[in-house]
Amino acid sequence: MMAPQLYTHAFNISSVENRRLCINGTPWIWHLLEECVENAWEYWSVVIGLISIVCFLFAALPQLYVAYQNGKVDQALSLGFLLCWIGGDLTNFIGCYLTNQLPIQIVTAIFYVNMDIIVISQFAYYKLKNQKTTKCSINLKNFCVTWVLMCITLCVILPSQLLLRNQDQSTVLEASKNTLGMIEMSGFICGYVSCMFYLGSRFPQLYKNFQRRSTEGTSYLLFALAMMGNCTYGLSLVLKMPAAKALRNLYFLHHLPWLIGSFGVLFLDIFMTAQFIMYRKQNKRRPSLVAMEVEPLLVNEEDS
Repeated sequence: MMAPQLYTHAFNISSVENRRLCINGTPWIWHLLEECVENAWEYWSVVIGLISIVCFLFAALPQLYVAYQNGKVDQALSLGFLLCWIGGDLTNFIGCYLTNQLPIQIVTAIFYVNMDIIVISQFAYYKLKNQKTTKCSINLKNFCVTWVLMCITLCVILPSQLLLRNQDQSTVLEASKNTLGMIEMSGFICGYVSCMFYLGSRFPQLYKNFQRRSTEGTSYLLFALAMMGNCTYGLSLVLKMPAAKALRNLYFLHHLPWLIGSFGVLFLDIFMTAQFIMYRKQNKRRPSLVAMEVEPLLVNEEDS
């Protein structure tokens, strides 16, 4: 999953200057995102970007439900996939925090990390449960419930603290069009690291599915929603590309790691989709083949 990190300003502009510039902007977008949208392209860029956030927010829920139903998530999901996933979301959060992104972006990044922790906790729970270790399984359920409650608490406390921090900041670092400050550079580094994590997460899962010759225990909606999220996020960046060539090149470089991450993961998820289609067809053929093999045996037994 490629979590979106929306950079709402090509260059850092103080909120006072931005208010002077945003005279004909869309009010609800300005109040929610502090982003000045003055034309249709920018408007639809923001709307599609918000759709991508919704897709990512709900992507893990189908997988949690499927894992709860069959209890085989430890056999279906690759641990490498989960670790790269949370690694990408953590670096995404750090990048948002260091570059002083908008509160909605930081809150969303925190939500992603907490959802990752819940998915990994469920993975660990069923891993220990399926091993039937009596010593570990006695208080395992209580531990997982406590852990999830702690995650929910963090989802409430951390955003409120970050919102207060955002309100207290009276100055914003200014960066020129040709040079990047240390804070912005750290955001770029986090962007490239998260990009590598997101791209790397698919390979362990693709190999796991190939080894098992099955996708049983894995929800396709997890990857379908991630594909929708990455597609809409990448499209939102493309729609907002400036008309001027000089600004377009700078804009492209500014968003390069997130463009690579979103479209790269989207490309890899096409292979994931192919595995779901191919292995499910194979699983449907197996029962019919078994029935064809068993039927002659039953006939022979009746004749004898």
